[in-house]
Amino acid sequence: MATVILVRHGRTTANASGLLAGRAAGVSLDQIGRDQAALTGDRLAPVPLIGVVSSPLERCQQTAQLILDRQTGAPYAPVDLDLTECDYGQWQGRMLSDLATEDLWPVVQSQPSAVVFPGGESMAAMQARSVAAIRRHDAAFEAEHGPEAVWAAVSHGDIIKSILADALGMHLDLFQRINVGPASISIVRYGASRPSVYATNTDGAICRGCPRASTLAMRRWAAAQDKRRHEPLSPRILTCIHVFTSFPGPIGSSLAPLAFPGSARFTCRCGPGSSS
Repeated sequence: MATVILVRHGRTTANASGLLAGRAAGVSLDQIGRDQAALTGDRLAPVPLIGVVSSPLERCQQTAQLILDRQTGAPYAPVDLDLTECDYGQWQGRMLSDLATEDLWPVVQSQPSAVVFPGGESMAAMQARSVAAIRRHDAAFEAEHGPEAVWAAVSHGDIIKSILADALGMHLDLFQRINVGPASISIVRYGASRPSVYATNTDGAICRGCPRASTLAMRRWAAAQDKRRHEPLSPRILTCIHVFTSFPGPIGSSLAPLAFPGSARFTCRCGPGSSS
C-alpha cells in the first residue's frame, strides 16, 4: 500500500491560550505556528508527495500550503471534510481550564469511546470518519500511483491520534496516551495484512551549531523550544532533521530523515560544529 504522512497543523493563538477552538472559523497559525509549519515543509521537501489532503479549517490549509510551497512538483491538494476537527458542540470556544471542571472531562480522558459532546459528535464517530477517509485516500493513491506512493494528510491533534490508535491496534479508550504536537509528523504504511507505524510525533529537532539551522524558521523554532522548556535543549538529546540510520521498506531514503530511531544518541552529519 501507499504511505501516508500525518501532519498536525502548526500552533495557533487558541493553542497558546488554552482555548478549545474546535471548528470555529478564523483560527489561524500564529508566528510560531507558521515557523513550525515552514520547518515541516522543509523536512518534507525532499519527499516527492503525490498528494496533500487537508482538513478544511484555516489552520490546516495554511500548514498544507507551506508544505506545498516547498514541493518541486504539483501534488494533488484536495480538502476533505472527514479530516476536519472533532465537533465539540457546546464545548467549542471554551477554555480547557474551564472544561476540566465538567463531569464529562474525566470520561474524555479515560473512556473517550463513551463520549458524545453536548450538541456535537461522538469521539467514536470522529475516529470512524477520519480512519475511513485516510484508508480511502490511501487506496486511491496506490491504485493510481503504485505501492511506493507517498502522500500527506494535514489534520488535527485528536483526529491524528485516533488514526494512529487504529493503526497501532489500540482501543480508542487508550488514544490519550498518544502525543501529537503542533506541526509534527507521523508515518503510517497500510500493508495487505496490517498497518505499520514507522514514526509518531516527530518534530524535526535540530542540532546546536548545525549549518542547516541557519534558516530563519529553524532559528525561531529552536528559540521557541528553548523558551517552552525553560532551558536550552541538550545537544545530547537532539536529533538532526537530516539524519536517520535506516528505514525499512521500499520508500527508502526520501522518508529516512522524517522518522528517528529509538536510540538515546544520534549523530549529526550536517557539517562542522554539529553535535551528537
